[in-house]
Amino acid sequence: MKSTKDIMLDGLWGDNPVFRQILGICSALAVTNLVLNTAVMGAAVILTTALSSFTVSVLRRWIPRIIRMMVETLIIAFYVILFDQTLKAYWPDMSTNLGPYVGLIITNCIIMGRAEAFANQNPPGPSFLDGFFSGLGYAIVLICVALVRELLGMGTILGVAMPVFSTGLWDRWIIMVMPPGAFFTLALIVWIARSIRSAAPTRSAGK
Repeated sequence: MKSTKDIMLDGLWGDNPVFRQILGICSALAVTNLVLNTAVMGAAVILTTALSSFTVSVLRRWIPRIIRMMVETLIIAFYVILFDQTLKAYWPDMSTNLGPYVGLIITNCIIMGRAEAFANQNPPGPSFLDGFFSGLGYAIVLICVALVRELLGMGTILGVAMPVFSTGLWDRWIIMVMPPGAFFTLALIVWIARSIRSAAPTRSAGK
């Protein structure tokens, strides 16, 4: 079984669901035009992945293998609906901003992937950590995309105007808040992350 350190590092970097596994791309492109929206979506995925992995691990010995994926989907749906209803009750404006994308977390392959790859074979504690750090790794990438898109597209970060844009020294790139901007930004982040990972063994060998 993996150590806690390995679980953390794999979720955040070594096996990051976005730039290593290329999973969860739909929401990475759909909700990253504003940092606040992205942070809420990231929190939803972190909680859903962690709690779903924990629950699947607790029940893994009692779930018949032939229906395990249906049961996992039901578990994931329970936590997503819980988050969605809480958001609608206490933060309706954010619920409206995110639209159907919170509900679509149910179909996010990152969550099912962690349940299948890790939670089904490991105890509840490590499974919770695996889900949490996989979700956190996903959320960090989304926030990086959102920071670039909101800054260049709207001249703000978390709704606060940046001086370089408000003084007219730099024009806003409207394309950054459109779907092509999400593709370009995500592709750039994936390229940078993979380049750093590829270069790391070379630097270590040189030493």
